[in-house]
Amino acid sequence: MASTSRTRNGRGRGRGRGRGGRGGGSSSLPPPPSSTLPLIIEEFFIVIYEDPLVKKALPKKFADYLDGQEPAKVYLRAADCGPRLWTVEVLFDGQGRMYLDKGWENFAIAHGVDFGCYVHFKYEGDDVLTVKVFDGTMCRKYYYSDDEDTDDESDDDVKPCIHPL
Repeated sequence: MASTSRTRNGRGRGRGRGRGGRGGGSSSLPPPPSSTLPLIIEEFFIVIYEDPLVKKALPKKFADYLDGQEPAKVYLRAADCGPRLWTVEVLFDGQGRMYLDKGWENFAIAHGVDFGCYVHFKYEGDDVLTVKVFDGTMCRKYYYSDDEDTDDESDDDVKPCIHPL
């Protein structure tokens, strides 16, 4: 009977399987990224370290992804909070940085964006960004929409989502 060398945890070692083994099988790791693939930045987040109501810088890679389109405004939609789009003006500083400006303050107040929050953005195309807000404990803030009396209201009068759910 042949004996097998065992480690302290009782498992055999050096039998051609697992890490470092000499199996002839293919690796389960994906190939390294190719420099020829297009840069796609659909999702990103910002952390609120300073006044949550002043203009907010978005990642430079996202501005680069827009490839010089430089929209004058974007439309923010709170995830799971109905169809309401919040119009926010966008500023570009000429050095490739993009900022959420006028309109951001209203969105931030209505959705409880505060110091220490993590704000997740997902680009949906057509200048629309879906937004999720996480508090300082990394838990998502949920909202509900108060649509009881929206029969004769215009889009400008739509009530913001109300926190918390």
